[in-house]
Amino acid sequence: MRSSGKGRFQGEPDPVAAKFSRSVHFDRRLALHDLEGSRAHATMLAKIGILTSKEVSVIQKGLDRIEKEIRAGKFRWRDSLEDVHMNIEAALTQRVPAGAKLHTGRSRNDQVATDLRLWLREQVAGDCAAVRNLQRVLVRLADKNREVVLPGYTHLQRAQPVLLAHHLLAYVEMLERDHGRLQDAAHRADVLPLGSG
Repeated sequence: MRSSGKGRFQGEPDPVAAKFSRSVHFDRRLALHDLEGSRAHATMLAKIGILTSKEVSVIQKGLDRIEKEIRAGKFRWRDSLEDVHMNIEAALTQRVPAGAKLHTGRSRNDQVATDLRLWLREQVAGDCAAVRNLQRVLVRLADKNREVVLPGYTHLQRAQPVLLAHHLLAYVEMLERDHGRLQDAAHRADVLPLGSG
């Protein structure tokens, strides 16, 4: 077999193995976060003298064009490029030769860790807002039903009567603990891993 230029391996990968290693079909959701991380990385590379200000400018413009295509649903995702990072990198370097320098000082693992943290930060913010909305609805419902009495239960058996309002407010308190846990997760995710490799 002759080498296909794919590193240590000779020939093409088995189609089943190639399909197994692809993630672009689900990690596309990280695309906007990958672009955000790339913009920050380009800025850092300029600060330390790896990129010129002109190169950063054309890279940023290239990333902006890619973002517009992604948002419009016009970006061409290629399964052969395996993941969101390689798709964006290939599109950028094809359009902007200086884009090839963007990978300097950054591993694919750095990108994955950064993108996931940015995605988590966004998701947790949305979840926290949803929890707060649900709590407000429960408080309003409790306020409207101050006099409603229902049987309480313990060990699946009826117990002492309780107010529906108190029952609903118990869920407000449970959700408050969940909100705190989400905020803790957001705090733990809010660490920049770029450069750690």
